[in-house]
Amino acid sequence: MDKIALVTGAGSGIGQGCATGLLKAGWHVVFVGRRADALQAAIAAAGEAGSRGVAMPCDVGDEHAVARLFADVKQRFGRLDLLFNNAGISLPTTLPGDYDPATWRRAVDVNLNGAFFCLAQAFKLMQEQRPMGGRIINNGSISAHAPRPGSIAYTATKHAVTGLTKTAALDGRPFDIAVGQIDIGNVASDMTEKMVAGVPQADGSIRPEPRMDLQAVVDTFMAMASLPLSANVLFTTVMATKMPYVGRG
Repeated sequence: MDKIALVTGAGSGIGQGCATGLLKAGWHVVFVGRRADALQAAIAAAGEAGSRGVAMPCDVGDEHAVARLFADVKQRFGRLDLLFNNAGISLPTTLPGDYDPATWRRAVDVNLNGAFFCLAQAFKLMQEQRPMGGRIINNGSISAHAPRPGSIAYTATKHAVTGLTKTAALDGRPFDIAVGQIDIGNVASDMTEKMVAGVPQADGSIRPEPRMDLQAVVDTFMAMASLPLSANVLFTTVMATKMPYVGRG
């Protein structure tokens, strides 16, 4: 039986890398993001494996759009075996008192509400389909454990994603729905280019930080995705070995 996956934020970076990894492993993959052209380009970049990819543009912060997305997936494929809840946004370094309320709400809409809307729709589909069950992997972050300076919105939403993961993992047990979280630190991408020049540290200094290759994230993700539903990686952390996180640095 064909395996069906849906990856949000699939137009670039981690989402594109993991969606491509699934394609190359034989999955049929729904690429989700806000820009149809970016999704189509990501599928085309996968080469022959891209024939199993389909682009479905969606703003995950819009609950009605997410409901339509999953209805389309059900109509087209009949089921869903894997959701990678990856879409998210980061924000410039900002002190709590300087936040624009609209910026705070946008972070919550994408990073938390979007993750919940997709998780909820996937959970319902996996609960009702036959054979029942599936896997949901949430993209957390090192910020789900420890903040960076000036990152209160991003850090708060990523801490909340951990709550989604724990609760959904518990609620999914009767329905063979395995829910886990991958926490990623300092992967080389457009989003982390500034780390090469230097980023703020907890002691107030600005220092460059090491980054790891995207393939390390894809390999970790694929190990989680390939498990039988009788096994689950509840939380895993993959990070640049020398990034300032463990202990005091």
